[in-house]
Amino acid sequence: MRVEQLGDGAPEIVVVGGIHGDEPCGPDAIEAILADPPAVQRPVKFIVANEEALEAGERYLETDLNRAFPGDPDSALHEERLAAELADELRGCTVLGLHSTQSYDGMFALVGELSPELRDILPNLSVDAVVETEAANEGRIFSVAPETIEVECGYQGSPEAAENAEQVIREFLAATGVTNGELPARGESLPVFQLGDPIPKAAADQYEVYARNFEEHPAGEPIAAADDEQLVSDESFHPVLLSAEGYEDVFGYTADHVGVLD
Repeated sequence: MRVEQLGDGAPEIVVVGGIHGDEPCGPDAIEAILADPPAVQRPVKFIVANEEALEAGERYLETDLNRAFPGDPDSALHEERLAAELADELRGCTVLGLHSTQSYDGMFALVGELSPELRDILPNLSVDAVVETEAANEGRIFSVAPETIEVECGYQGSPEAAENAEQVIREFLAATGVTNGELPARGESLPVFQLGDPIPKAAADQYEVYARNFEEHPAGEPIAAADDEQLVSDESFHPVLLSAEGYEDVFGYTADHVGVLD
């Protein structure tokens, strides 16, 4: 784990990338920021987390780091030891975590639960939506650092995801008072969704998805297909992280539209 700091004092703001080794957008964006560091008004830490998995180009070496918190410093598993070390760096801080997906080319944010501080920060980021994951936070970064915003920055491995990640870092630093940078002018309210149930994905040779992420999908319409077998929901919902290839055993997740942030 690599930790770099700008500014003097004990940082309460952290930017972390490389929690998953097959998502290089965060580390690439952090490197770009540190190569030409901005003037800061308060200290900030930058962390590249799972350096060994990044070097291997794998999501993780032994277990998913973002399912291993709070970790165990005495564990035999690399990511469980790393989770304990990373948790010590994050506790009590406001955190931006950088990720990428195989399901969405834009940016959206995930939070454990919307706090007043996160409500103030999120409208200043160039994200299309916010997803609360309150019912599915066990083992995730939110369990040790509740004031965390995870941003999915675009398609995994794409140059656009790295560019988006750098952009959202700069916006986050400005929104938290670390820098005097410009904030985006948001023309409309930011939709908020509550994460629901996983959408099961049967073993098959070929997959298709028909629903579109964050758009309401009507009841009775096909969501996806595994080979020739279509999956249909009895209720309308908004898909999140829906893709043909993203996960082994789920297509994505259902979500409910629960409000907006202005």
